[in-house]
Amino acid sequence: MEAEAREAVGMLAVDVGNTVTRLGLFADDGLAATWEVTTPEHLTIDEARLVVAGFHDALERRATGGEPPLRAGDSIVSCVVPDLTGVWASALLAECGRRPLVVGPGLKTGIKMRYRDPAEVGPDRVADLAAALADYGGPLVVVDLGTTTNFEVIDAEGTFRGGIIAPGLALGAKALAQAAARLPHVELKAPTSVIGTSTREAVQAGVVMGEVARIDGLVDKVEAELGCEAEVVVTGADAAAMAALLAHEARADDTLTLRGLHRLYELNRKKP
Repeated sequence: MEAEAREAVGMLAVDVGNTVTRLGLFADDGLAATWEVTTPEHLTIDEARLVVAGFHDALERRATGGEPPLRAGDSIVSCVVPDLTGVWASALLAECGRRPLVVGPGLKTGIKMRYRDPAEVGPDRVADLAAALADYGGPLVVVDLGTTTNFEVIDAEGTFRGGIIAPGLALGAKALAQAAARLPHVELKAPTSVIGTSTREAVQAGVVMGEVARIDGLVDKVEAELGCEAEVVVTGADAAAMAALLAHEARADDTLTLRGLHRLYELNRKKP
C-alpha cells in the first residue's frame, strides 16, 4: 500500500497501427509522456505487457526531485490489426488492473457522421476525428501518415463527411523497390530538386514529392467538393516534415490520435 501511495495514476492510451504502436500516458494536466515501438506481426499477451512495463520503467527513471512516478490505471486501446486487439486488451487488464476501453462499435464518440456504415470507420480514424473536432472544428482535412495515408474530411457544421485511404509513403517505396530490381531502397526524405540527377534522387523525388503532390491535389479536390477552403492538419510519421513541403498551409500535430483516444476515454468512462 505504501508503494501505491507514492505513485501517481494516469490514463494510458494505446494506438496499435500496422507498422508502429504508440503509447501515451495522460495525467490531470494532459499528455505527460509517449512511447513508441514497432508493431510485430505476432504478439503474445506477455510481450504486450512487457511493452507497458518498459514504458513504466522509463517513466520511473525519468522522475526527478522526489516526484512520484506516473503509472497507468485506466486505459483505452485502438487497434487496426484484428489479431492483436484481444492481445492488447488482455495485456492492459493484466498490467493496469482494470479492463480497458476498446475503440469500436458501441463506444460513444460524439461524432456526427455522413458515412454509409459508421462501423467501417477504423478506430484510429475515429480517434483522429474525436481530437480534430474538439481542437479544430471544421471545415478541416486531417491527413494521417502511416502504413496508409488517410484523409478525414469534416465540413463547416462539424460533420464527418467521409475520407480517402491511399497507400502510405513507406508502403509505396517498398513496393517500388520490390517490383523493380534495379531500384534501390532509399531514405524517405525530400531531394533538393524535383528533377533527380541520380537514381536515388529520382526515387526520392517520385516517392516523397509524389506524395506531397498527391496530398495537395486531393486537398484541392476535397475543397472543391466542400465548396470552401479547409484547414489542413497533418499527423503521423514525419508530420512536421511533410506539412512543411505542402503547398497548402498545414499544421503538424504529432499527438492527435493519442489525444483523440483520451477524449474517447473521457466520453465513455464510468463516473464515480
